Amino acid sequence: MIQSIDTSVLLFIQEYIRNEAFHGFWRGITFLGEVGWFWVALALVLMIPRQTRRVGFTALLAVGIGALMTNVCLKNLFARPRPYDACAAIIPLVEKLSDYSFPSGHTCASFASAFIYWRMLPKKFGIAAMILAVLITFSRLYLGVHYPTDVLGGFFVGLAASILAFALVNRYWKTKEKI
Repeated sequence: MIQSIDTSVLLFIQEYIRNEAFHGFWRGITFLGEVGWFWVALALVLMIPRQTRRVGFTALLAVGIGALMTNVCLKNLFARPRPYDACAAIIPLVEKLSDYSFPSGHTCASFASAFIYWRMLPKKFGIAAMILAVLITFSRLYLGVHYPTDVLGGFFVGLAASILAFALVNRYWKTKEKI
């Protein structure tokens, strides 16, 4: 049943939302999430100034935890085929990928970072990070490489990774301050 709903949503997007004029835009947005490079680069930049070092470190840790949970554990555990491999009617707008579909690594990295920025930076930066995370997430559906439940799974793994990273960094900083 879930597979049927997932496929129906992707076919709806393909039929009624996709527009050739926007294909390049969505490919560009999804590129920002490739192996989390944008989020890692942003975290590294934030680690340079002393006043944002803790934020950058926390975001980098969250992306790392999310990547381990997603790419090492869950993708191999669930081994869910990509939508275009399961349904010939789904046409991907990017080169076919060789890894599994569930959960979405792009979504995980995006929300692992965005939740940290939402929590630790002024709200205008957190809102911008959240908007970008949502755009990257939707791009995965638009391009036909993930099911809606894949991105939902990536969202929850990213949230969990951000909570764990935040707790670990806070514990470390409190221990460091006592010394």
